[in-house]
Amino acid sequence: MHKIIFAAMMLASAVTTGASAADGKFVLYTSQPNTDARQTVDAFMAKNPGIKVEWVRDGTPKILAKLRAEIEAGQPQADVLLIADVVSMEGLKKEGRLLAYPGADVSGIDAALYDKGKTYFSTKLITTGIVYNTKAPFVPTSWEDLTKPEAKGLVAMPSPLTSGAAMIHAVTLTGNLPQGWDYYGALAKNGAQASGGNGDVLKAVSGGDKLFGMIVDYMPIREKAKGAPVEFVFPKEGVSAVTEPVAILSTAKDTEAAKAFVDFLLSKDGQEVAAKMGYIPARADVALPAGYPDRASIKVLGYDAAAALATDAANKEKFGAVMSQ
Repeated sequence: MHKIIFAAMMLASAVTTGASAADGKFVLYTSQPNTDARQTVDAFMAKNPGIKVEWVRDGTPKILAKLRAEIEAGQPQADVLLIADVVSMEGLKKEGRLLAYPGADVSGIDAALYDKGKTYFSTKLITTGIVYNTKAPFVPTSWEDLTKPEAKGLVAMPSPLTSGAAMIHAVTLTGNLPQGWDYYGALAKNGAQASGGNGDVLKAVSGGDKLFGMIVDYMPIREKAKGAPVEFVFPKEGVSAVTEPVAILSTAKDTEAAKAFVDFLLSKDGQEVAAKMGYIPARADVALPAGYPDRASIKVLGYDAAAALATDAANKEKFGAVMSQ
């Protein structure tokens, strides 16, 4: 009898422990679009009904400015970050602001897509390629095509001085194309205009003001599905990628709840949520959304986030100088 009572007590203890591990709350700071952020949080809470998520959404620069102000005041509110780029994460990691999560399950995710110290993890691939209007004089297949005479004065691109993704793209291209920064010099001489963000590029190309542009993949793919006269190309040399990494802050109050969120985003279920939103999942075992080519045909160019962080100011200065020639 005593053995039975003891076993029952142990079982009750295990159940209680399991329940507490699945309960909790955390604050998420994210730069995802509002609709995406809501879908992400709702999907997570559906799988983890005992965990409450409070979230704040804004652009990555504003989110980081808010976080830094809170840190300086000694009252950081965020527990988890889900923001656009790894360069920002590298900066926070260097400052000791991120919590390592060695137990994170990175099955199916290329090692190049997460920090070696497991402080941040890419959740998707948002690549930058070429958008063109269906009335364009030719179909581009290469980055070089944007410097052709037929494209003179017809190319739009977001400015790396205002767009983090555009700066990552510029650093990636100049680090991989044989021309280096001379490629952007050739674009400038061909009348390419760099201003605003990706949305501005889409508007210009779909409206016919420009016929070619550099842009993140999902925007023209979504608009084409709605009937816009645009096509998206993954250039043969390869594409850059912003990976929307997630990280737990070292000051997180409920690390178990925060880890559960990271686990969900990296899981097959979480990755399928990203695919349904129209993004390329980080996991190789999750299919790409409609409108994308086979994953094997997409070449993602190499990018060193730590080096880019160290040379950020110099890269911005270089871009400004090259484009004003």
